[in-house]
Amino acid sequence: QVHLVETGGGLAQPGGSLRLSCSASGFTFRISQMAWYRQAPGKARELVATVMSDGRTSYADSVKGRFTISRDNARNTVYLQMNSLKSEDTAVYYCSRPPSNWGQGTEVTVSS
Repeated sequence: QVHLVETGGGLAQPGGSLRLSCSASGFTFRISQMAWYRQAPGKARELVATVMSDGRTSYADSVKGRFTISRDNARNTVYLQMNSLKSEDTAVYYCSRPPSNWGQGTEVTVSS
């Protein structure tokens, strides 16, 4: 059974940083594409970043240059380093093994 558990959310000030982690189990992590999505209040869920099994990454334009997705295959964990946070980054962030596996989400609030 696929299991994805996100940690690391919380409150950050504008311009600050947070690091999200997603611990994965129940599938062969090292060969799997992984992704981070987010859903802000009243908005649709959107793709934030993707990391392929070979380490290639891609980002939404809104986070490019500020967020970094990475993976540690030895720990079955995917990370999202978020720097230069803005109020519009406030959302629930979800770890995903596309297309149909999701974590429970971790809330990120950016506010002074």
